[in-house]
Amino acid sequence: MTRHFDLLTIGAGSGGVAVSNRAASYGAKCAIVEAGRIGGTCVNVGCVPKKVMWNGAELAHALEHAADYGFALSGHSFDWPTLKAKRDRHVLDLNGHYERNLAKNGVEIIRGSGRFIGPKTVKVGAEVLTADHVVIAVGGRPQIPDVPGAGLGITSDGFFELASQPRNVAIAGAGYTAVEFAGLMRALGSDVTMFLRRGHFLNEFDAMLRDELMTQMKADGVRIIVKTKIAKVEKTASGIRVGLENGDVLERLDCLIWAIGRQANTDRLDLRASGVATDEEGEIPVDEYQQTNVPGIYAIGDIIGNFELTPVAIAAGRRLSDRLFGGMKDRRLVYENIPTVLFTHPAIGTVGLSEEAAIDKYGLENVKVYETRFTPMVYAFTTRKVKCSMKLVVTGETEKIIGCHIIGAGADEMLQGFAVAIRMGATKRDFDDTVAIHPTVAEELVTMRSSRSAALPITSG
Repeated sequence: MTRHFDLLTIGAGSGGVAVSNRAASYGAKCAIVEAGRIGGTCVNVGCVPKKVMWNGAELAHALEHAADYGFALSGHSFDWPTLKAKRDRHVLDLNGHYERNLAKNGVEIIRGSGRFIGPKTVKVGAEVLTADHVVIAVGGRPQIPDVPGAGLGITSDGFFELASQPRNVAIAGAGYTAVEFAGLMRALGSDVTMFLRRGHFLNEFDAMLRDELMTQMKADGVRIIVKTKIAKVEKTASGIRVGLENGDVLERLDCLIWAIGRQANTDRLDLRASGVATDEEGEIPVDEYQQTNVPGIYAIGDIIGNFELTPVAIAAGRRLSDRLFGGMKDRRLVYENIPTVLFTHPAIGTVGLSEEAAIDKYGLENVKVYETRFTPMVYAFTTRKVKCSMKLVVTGETEKIIGCHIIGAGADEMLQGFAVAIRMGATKRDFDDTVAIHPTVAEELVTMRSSRSAALPITSG
């Protein structure tokens, strides 16, 4: 049996759900194909459960500071299974919420794995589905390296399955997942070692952010081993044993987490039958309207390799449906000045160009930097000190702000409003003319006076 739809979406992650719900709101006949739990990576093994764990880690730090504020604590303990159970329950509630919303909006959920058998023709089990428009939104999965014994480690998916807290943890990787997991695990009391191939992590971020974060993580007790790679992994009587390429060994590990990147799930779709092209990484090139090389087939989310963030997939999906079914012929997502937050300890918020990227784009002589580094009031008399650093990158005679980078208390919440201002073309003068809210960390962004010419970018290994 063959059934036809106005819109067929493959993948019910955040982007797929968003494009389907928005299309249905315009009266389109929609179906969405999904073999797993509704919500995709973000809801099930990403943003949502990660943020729950981060919240727990923040509470651990708050308890650490409580005595400095006069609270007499007789002691406390942390029960991983309790937090896991409540976290998992919350995720299941969200699965149900997503599913009910799709049904309420008239989007049919088709359970199973979809694969193309022709252009705009998808087979799910024994059923054949066709559509005027097909959206590919299948996301990605964590990578595991090709080293002996790699299967003894777990990925971010496996992290959320841990029934008990590992006490001695190693993390291989240098991106979002690696630094976030390292910070929260250390805050919750685990011993944490990180392995980095380069001399730093967060390679695409402003150097100030990654340097400040590394300084704080080391101060908090995270062991960071740089310019190294894992050569083999073994299981011994005392735990997991990791051998490095330089011959060094780390033993007695309870858990090894691979956080070395993700790969697109496009290899499971038989894309050749559809005619859709992919690059060497399996990602799908699209134009500014999410259009692939095949008319009527689109791609959104992590599989296009551009700002792999949940809100980006949602925004791209909604704008695509606005254009296809809402009569907004030029509606599209502009992939610039997209804000993002890392739930590290402390948190990072960033939008726009790094100092290095600004120099590459505008030239060294046309870039200026305002920056500050201070101890937030909350840490004024605590034993554990956590600095806050901020940087504004500007260009031109009007000093248009083209980059805003924050690491410190409240960075995650304060960035959203400043991102709106920067997207609207705010200048340093606009920030200066805004009355500060005192006493807050955020006021430093509108009272910043220390400036310098941009520095030559430093190439590090």
